[in-house]
Amino acid sequence: MPRSGPLREGSQAGLAVRGTLGSMPPEPKTCQSCGRTIEWRKKWERDWDQVRYCSTACRKRGVSDVDRRLEESILDLLAQRARTSTICPSDAARTVGDEDSWRDLMEPARRAARRLVDRGEVDITQGGHVVDPSTAKGPIRIRRR
Repeated sequence: MPRSGPLREGSQAGLAVRGTLGSMPPEPKTCQSCGRTIEWRKKWERDWDQVRYCSTACRKRGVSDVDRRLEESILDLLAQRARTSTICPSDAARTVGDEDSWRDLMEPARRAARRLVDRGEVDITQGGHVVDPSTAKGPIRIRRR
């Protein structure tokens, strides 16, 4: 792209010409069902304020009574432990589910933990380090903030 004149380092005029500063997309949101980050999309331009879910599956699933019980269970289990202790999502799943069904509650427990991260109540860690709950793969631990 040809320049019309010299640009100073950090010049906002140059950024606006290139289109990176002209119209910044709104801040990302968090899905109310799964707790993952929702990035702005052009197709949501007119109704971004009404977007609450990241997908049709999350919109259909919503937040159930089991999801709320899992959130409460996570907070209760953390309250029973030392301030720096962590729990595994399976601990909450075992508390809410029975001996045969707790494994089915593992993903709902992870979703509950992500929602609690969004509310600022807990952190999700891997290897002792806080990670982004939207992109965390593999085993996670949950700790109080």
